[in-house]
Amino acid sequence: MSRSPAQAYVGRFAPSPSGPLHFGSLVTALGSCLQARRHGGQWLIRIEDIDRPRVVHGAATDQLRTLAQFGLVSDLPVTHQSTFHQRHNQALRQLLSRGHAFHCACTRRQLPASGIYPGTCRDGLRPKQRPRAVRLRVGHAQLTVFDAVQGPLTQDLGKAVGDFIIVRGDGLIAYQLAVVVDDHYSGVTEVVRGADLLESTPRQMLLYERLGWPHPNYVHMPLVTDANGRKLSKSDHADPLQTQQPVIAFRQALDVLGHPPPASLTTLSSLWEWALTHWDLSRVPRGPVVIPSPRGL
Repeated sequence: MSRSPAQAYVGRFAPSPSGPLHFGSLVTALGSCLQARRHGGQWLIRIEDIDRPRVVHGAATDQLRTLAQFGLVSDLPVTHQSTFHQRHNQALRQLLSRGHAFHCACTRRQLPASGIYPGTCRDGLRPKQRPRAVRLRVGHAQLTVFDAVQGPLTQDLGKAVGDFIIVRGDGLIAYQLAVVVDDHYSGVTEVVRGADLLESTPRQMLLYERLGWPHPNYVHMPLVTDANGRKLSKSDHADPLQTQQPVIAFRQALDVLGHPPPASLTTLSSLWEWALTHWDLSRVPRGPVVIPSPRGL
């Protein structure tokens, strides 16, 4: 069940404040924003800071400042995922009460080499076992993502991932559940993000189904890698966007998105005007797109 086409478009960019934004982040944010603008909708920024051990102090502020330098500003006040514990827990209680989720006592060492959960605790814990996590009961679910850039992806969740974690061993709500709950309550109609998250999309679609909510549409932008195939946002050789010239980086981001701008455009305002006029999702490549020398941006 997807959202109705008649709904007003809402898109979002949701960075994790684990460090500075890199060029790959700019590509995703720009593609997301252009898609929202093209549909006359709203574009939101949500800081995904629920994983407290990974949060770097001051990173969120730096990320927002960097995005603003490129003209990427949220249409509504920026939200922080860490403030939404109540609605995360409400969704969790709903899944548990309906039998869609169960407590699990397994450690990572007890999982097979494949990492696919074998269903050890699916039928209940043994006496004296201590629950460590909560997993979603997957069953025989098979879902297809109709991605506007990457094409269709069909995944048999039982064979691909098994019953997956929605509450971690440290008590934190897992990414898969948190992102579904937050996108739902924000009214997001289309999720535009990097292609590295495509494989997790069927899990999120299943969570929408189990919670009785319509799922958004999905668009996964091409990954940007260095010559060794490493994603720039994770590469040790990728300069943070703060060290790059905005106009040069913006032009390069449009190139990656299949929209090379005219050489005559030399300001951010002229590049934005051109991009908003010419944005066409069908021109975006699947990727990955290789940038041999990130420092040359």
